[in-house]
Amino acid sequence: MLFTIRIEPEAYEDIQEGFDWYNEQQAGSGKKFHAAVNASFDKLQKNPFYQIRYDNVRCLPLQKYPYMIHFTVNETNTLVLVHAVMKTFRDPKNWIERR
Repeated sequence: MLFTIRIEPEAYEDIQEGFDWYNEQQAGSGKKFHAAVNASFDKLQKNPFYQIRYDNVRCLPLQKYPYMIHFTVNETNTLVLVHAVMKTFRDPKNWIERR
């Protein structure tokens, strides 16, 4: 069974910021960052049951990038709700303040 991924607008902004930052560092590297995000979303569709880190929020680190996807799972609706895609050195409570 595949889960549906729904991405909050703020998480889209996080992804765009990462994309822009990596492209500023080296042309084309934003595309690689975006591919890593999409690969992680593919993993979440197949198996979103990663460790709960806090307040029922699960986290999945991106491969090769210092970012972590913060998400919740609704098993009844087979839905993964992505709340944030944040740099790992930021306090995870930052995304809670968005609500």
